[in-house]
Amino acid sequence: MDFYSLLIENIIIICGTFSYAVSGAFAAMQKRLDAFGVIIVAFVTAVGGGTLRDLVIGDTPVFWIKEPSYTFVIVVAALLSMFFWKNVKRFKKTLFLFDTLGLGFFTILGIQKGLAHNLDPGSCILLGTFTGCFGGIARDMLINNIPIIFRKEIYATACILGGAFYFVLDALNVENSISELLTISLIVVIRIVAVRKQLVLPRFY
Repeated sequence: MDFYSLLIENIIIICGTFSYAVSGAFAAMQKRLDAFGVIIVAFVTAVGGGTLRDLVIGDTPVFWIKEPSYTFVIVVAALLSMFFWKNVKRFKKTLFLFDTLGLGFFTILGIQKGLAHNLDPGSCILLGTFTGCFGGIARDMLINNIPIIFRKEIYATACILGGAFYFVLDALNVENSISELLTISLIVVIRIVAVRKQLVLPRFY
């Protein structure tokens, strides 16, 4: 991996971890948890998907144990969220924004982890979906909410479509860092458009 690609990957990792930690912190503050509770929910949100991913593919110890800098980023994100929450007028919009960003960043990280373990595209997309979604599931379960993935909102579908798009770009020999950024952008756009336009998957009951 060249320096530019490594730089892009590290930026994605930091941005994804920070985004999901902030979304967890704001979700916890909505429930009026104390500072310790906010940090715990932020931590679980940020590492939940990656932990499941690593356990599924047998990559242990899991990533945040091998690299303590993740914990530092999460704690900083949680503290900043608590200190500056008064500057954010609407919890719900902030939570949605950072959750959507985290979904995009972590989906591509899961796909890249699958490729590093020589998995086929379908398994990589599934791994990316796990990585993107499970942190939000864990967050919502901790604060006693129905997880977004089980509601009517388009959530996991955005990860799957983004993952498929990534492999289309790969087949077209698009440079990897560009493919990653385009995939993240597509997932974010799908989520935003789906919520703004109230697009949902069909129900069969």
